[in-house]
Amino acid sequence: MGATSEIKTIGKGNRLASLDFYRGLVMVLLMLDSSGLYERWVENTKEDTFFHSLAIQFTHYPWHGLHFWDLIQPAFMFIAGTAMAFSLTKQTAQGLSWNQQAIHALKRSWWLFFWGVLDYAVRGDQLSFELWDVLTQLSFTMLVAFLIFRWKTSYQLLFSVGLLVLTECLYRLIKVPGFDQPFTDQHNFGNYIDVILMNKINSGGWVAINCIPTAAHTIWGAVAGKWLVTLANRKSKISYIIIFGIAALALGYTLDLTGITPIVKRIATTSFTLVSGGYCLLALALLYFWIDVLNHKRWLLFFTIVGMNSIFIYLFFEIVVSRWLFTYISTIVNGVISPIGISETAILFISSLTIFIFEWLLCFWLYRKKIFFKV
Repeated sequence: MGATSEIKTIGKGNRLASLDFYRGLVMVLLMLDSSGLYERWVENTKEDTFFHSLAIQFTHYPWHGLHFWDLIQPAFMFIAGTAMAFSLTKQTAQGLSWNQQAIHALKRSWWLFFWGVLDYAVRGDQLSFELWDVLTQLSFTMLVAFLIFRWKTSYQLLFSVGLLVLTECLYRLIKVPGFDQPFTDQHNFGNYIDVILMNKINSGGWVAINCIPTAAHTIWGAVAGKWLVTLANRKSKISYIIIFGIAALALGYTLDLTGITPIVKRIATTSFTLVSGGYCLLALALLYFWIDVLNHKRWLLFFTIVGMNSIFIYLFFEIVVSRWLFTYISTIVNGVISPIGISETAILFISSLTIFIFEWLLCFWLYRKKIFFKV
């Protein structure tokens, strides 16, 4: 199928099955996290065992280093860029002008920002203004990726590199007393900007200006999406994405291993952005080859129906589940099952799985009713 015919096909509304699965897989993993499953897994396995080592891969690395779970937010932002490429291609095929697309992009960024701030707006019995939520970050990265989407691919990639260079300069060259240690928790430039923006520092080390380097993730997702849409040869599509992914991994790990820039997810260092972006690219290439090229599409529905309402279910488990439903369901499960004589540990895991099943059934109900929330 040629590039022109592929664009027409997308314009008719066909979806990329691998992208739907990729997004759904990420959301299912996040839903399991919201159910408390990973936390309980870590707490109920002995240290220095294989299962504990596996469990901690589903937690964020404390500072310098990388766990599997550190790749989830980059994947979330990368997938948003890839999906945007397909959406903009479809809009163009339908005759929408750049101005019309820009208005939609601005509205989308506003709503992402709004929901991201709302997610963190309540802390105990007080209101709070915080900019660390992934949706707040995504509101910036999506807008940046949109504004340069029509540029040549080489220019888009150069721009993303420029964002990484800018990040290095901000952390290394701006010396503010108390915040002049580039890669030290609570004493770096990102923490200083948070004091200015929010008059507070995140105790976990997260910073709002992560949106600058991680905009590269969304841009790279959009570039990969462009390749999937426009390149005529499927081998070329996969080859470009794989080569880009390997190059990003090699450069990122080189920066870390040589001591130039450590891999730190919490402040999205250049090496972290490159390594995590590289894994996202390789995952997309693998899934595209397995699902769309080899046509292995059985058993995907479990994941794709979650991905089709990704923003909704994210807000649902962040706001509703974490603040109310988690305790409510856990209490019910404990009250019903504990008289049977099952161990406390088993009850905790059953509670987590019950919460996850509830979230999944909600997505399934929305899918059956053809209700899809979009921004």
